[in-house]
Amino acid sequence: MTIDVASLRVRPLDPEIDAELANFEDGVRRYLAGEIEDDAFRVFRLSQGIYGQRQGGYNQMVRVRVPHGKLEADHLEMIAHVVDSYSRGWAHFTTRQNIQFHFVQLQEVGEVLRLLASVGLTSREACGDTVRNVAGCHLAGACPFEVLDISAWAQATNDWFIRNPINQRMPRKFKINFSGCATDCGQAMFNDVGVIAVSRPLADGTVEPGFRVFIAGGLGANPHPAQALEEFTPRSELLATIEATLRVFDHYGNRDNKIRARMKWLVDTMGIEELRERILKERRFLIASATYPGGVPEIVEALGDAPAGADGEISGAPGVQVSLNGANGFAAWDLANVVRGRANGKVSAYAHARLGDVTSDQLRGLADLQREFAVELRVTNRQNIVIRELKEDQLPALHERLVELDMAAPGAELVRDVVSCPGADTCNLAVTQSRGLAADIDRALDEAGLANVNGVRINISGCTNSCGQHHTADIGFFGLERRTNDRTAPGYQMLLGGHVGAMEIAFGEKATKLPAKAASDAVVRVVGRYASEREAGELFQDWLARSGGATEIGKTLCDLGEFPTPDERPDFYVDFDETGPYQKSIGDSECAT
Repeated sequence: MTIDVASLRVRPLDPEIDAELANFEDGVRRYLAGEIEDDAFRVFRLSQGIYGQRQGGYNQMVRVRVPHGKLEADHLEMIAHVVDSYSRGWAHFTTRQNIQFHFVQLQEVGEVLRLLASVGLTSREACGDTVRNVAGCHLAGACPFEVLDISAWAQATNDWFIRNPINQRMPRKFKINFSGCATDCGQAMFNDVGVIAVSRPLADGTVEPGFRVFIAGGLGANPHPAQALEEFTPRSELLATIEATLRVFDHYGNRDNKIRARMKWLVDTMGIEELRERILKERRFLIASATYPGGVPEIVEALGDAPAGADGEISGAPGVQVSLNGANGFAAWDLANVVRGRANGKVSAYAHARLGDVTSDQLRGLADLQREFAVELRVTNRQNIVIRELKEDQLPALHERLVELDMAAPGAELVRDVVSCPGADTCNLAVTQSRGLAADIDRALDEAGLANVNGVRINISGCTNSCGQHHTADIGFFGLERRTNDRTAPGYQMLLGGHVGAMEIAFGEKATKLPAKAASDAVVRVVGRYASEREAGELFQDWLARSGGATEIGKTLCDLGEFPTPDERPDFYVDFDETGPYQKSIGDSECAT
């Protein structure tokens, strides 16, 4: 059902936003008239969060910023209207808590941006060489383990840098993530700046909450772990520390070679000690700036950052494994998808968005649910929705509503919850249909009775660039072209053992190369073996180490790595969701992550 825009809760545009969008619309007009060259227009378009698709022509992807994943009912209803009217009837949650949708025609993008702005949403700087959407732990303010509620801090950081003049033409994109505790659900450890709330003891016996700031992390084809800038950063110095880091990157980042332009490469060129020294020196003198961002931001003072607190009975929380054996329906969902432990008795629950996709009807249903239950919604970095501020007695009714919306699958954030980049469906750089593989793994795990195994995360990228964050997953895949039997065929490199947590990160190691159509069988074998061999409470990475590591496990999958002949299995030479023979097709990069 399409709702007329007149029924949506829109508000007049801020004059500055109106002028910004008018400038964009004029740029589109001039480009279509041949007055702006392609390269210049690409930069102009990307800074507004509009990304070209592999289909070419005027097909565009619109990426909407959602700082720390927080969504309002008005946002959801407007996105539903937009995807029905201008896209394909569904949107996609990303691993950086954005919402994006595809096949919007360039001529109509200005209308879409105005509609989004009317409910307070923007795509500004969601792409391009800018500070991207500021991500944060989706359980912030509801997590029983947190040191600080990072919600207002992430919002303050987003508000400070968006449209900030120092952020408009950097050497490369710049990503900032927040976590409220060492569990690091916000995934701070592989970003340009990762902020984790910590505390330090004081002489009087009390503790001071603050942050540990990590710098120069990144994924892509050459992943780098983020490294600590200093032991402790006081709350009053956090924004200044982030800006100093950004300024150093702007000064010294590589502007001649995009492949080596991310901040992580500065560790290679100048060394971590010199990089730290330059950042701390920049911060020391930043007080002379006319726009010095020191002190605790007003929004943090207004909203507060006190931790949620635990009530002693914690279930479903980060790092706590659950078992669904014998449970089904509401009981299984309650075990797998509900987080308890907040001192005021409220709980949070996950709504599952398969492959991160959500239809317009689901968006409207979530908006209705948010108003009816008086709850808060946030996008997770595993492409789901977490429903917060719930009361215990609301859970049965909530589950019924999620069943109606087809979003009640137990195990959101667990093994059945495969994360994938958009892949060759729309991305210029992807060489495989990663979304198709993700769906096939879901099918294979379900048929093998392994869909509810806990403690395993699976991530897939359609190329080496790690948009699907394959390096950080227990089981990761990245797409590659295989040549066999005088044909080209879709394939994947399987990685094992990636994980993030406890202010540490380990990147997955290569196990084996596989035909795309054999990858799901490999997952079933590995997950099945882990489920049968693990000791009580044993994590996947510990089981993997005990079993000989990625290389040894890879040897047990060698038979799956062989390609049958085209006559024996012609489907091995056709990618998922395709009808014709596989062909590797790569376009110009537009920085799709």
